Formats: sequence, C-alpha cells, structure tokens
Amino acid sequence: MVKPMTAKPYHHGDLREALIVAGRKLMEERGLRGFTLRECARRASVSHAAPAHHFASIDALLTEIAARGFHELTQAMMAEGRRSDGTPAGRLVAQGVGYMAFAAANSALFRLMFSLEADQLETPALAAAIGSTHALHREAIEAVIPDAPAEVKQRMVDFAWASVHGFITLVLEGQIGDKDSPRALKSRGLAVLSTMVETVVRTGGS
Repeated sequence: MVKPMTAKPYHHGDLREALIVAGRKLMEERGLRGFTLRECARRASVSHAAPAHHFASIDALLTEIAARGFHELTQAMMAEGRRSDGTPAGRLVAQGVGYMAFAAANSALFRLMFSLEADQLETPALAAAIGSTHALHREAIEAVIPDAPAEVKQRMVDFAWASVHGFITLVLEGQIGDKDSPRALKSRGLAVLSTMVETVVRTGGS
C-alpha cells in the first residue's frame, strides 16, 4: 500500500535573519528602486511566499534593516569616541568621524535610514534605534557645553548634527570632494568637524 504524501513542514535555519542579510545585500547592489521581497526570497533560497512568515510586507523588512542601521551607526560613533583623547570636544569630533565613516561604508543603507520611506515606516523598534543615536549625539554636545542654557544646547545639537550629516551627504551625492584624494577628503571632513566643535564651544560660552 502506498502511503499518502504529506506536506513537509516549513524549515529554514533562520529565515528572518537570512532575509535581512539578503535584503541588505540587495539594497547595497540595487538601492531602493531595485528592492523586492521576491528577490530577497530568491537570494535566501526560499519561495516567494516564505517571507510572509516573518515580514508582512516589504515595508516591514525595510524597517528592520533601517533599525539595524541605526544600531550600527551608534556603535560606530561610540567606538570612535572611545578612541578619542578623552576630552568632551575630542569625543564630539570622534563621534563625527564615526558617523561619516559609517555613512561612507554603507551608503545605500545610510540613504534608507534617512529617506522619506524610513519616515513612513516608523515602528517602536525603529524609533528606539533612532533615539539611541540621537541620545548619544545630545550627550556629547551637553558634555562640551554643560553650563549653557537649554535652548542653546538644543540649537547646538541641531547645528552639530546638520554639519556632520550635511557634509557626508554632500560627499555621497558627489557634490563635495569628487576630485579629492581620500586623504584630502578626510582632511576636509576633519576641518568641518573641528570648526563645528569650535562653534559649539563659542556659542555655549565655555
């Protein structure tokens, strides 16, 4: 007697992680315009319907990738901060170096993290990851100008973030440094960071 065939249970070592890895790799290669759940599934060696086990939509997967990006950005800033000279000003510069280095090494991910798409995808997990990055930046500013009024601190938090983010974004878009050597571009970035810190110190009255 032939035994009836039964459906095999669904198995994939860690499908969720495999999809995240595949999605990030796909984004690095094609950007958001070439990003599809079907292609992520193909790269993870599962059926096109399998991602639904962990991600209800392409937006859900993008949200997780963006959240991990912010965690990595925070870690990169902290790592550079630990390598600084130990002064509040030195830490602020070093965190800026970490920010720029992360963006340069992960340009597609960085664009997703600060894109309109990410704004529309916000979840508690993504909000917490963004909050950690913001908190690290704010703490560094407050350490540089501890006695400044609250409104001055907030203004300098905004100014410092805009300086770092604006510079590296212009670099990634080819508007700054497209003809510079890597060494020359790094020097320009450090000059921007130094000027930013000098302005923070001067405005904060330290």
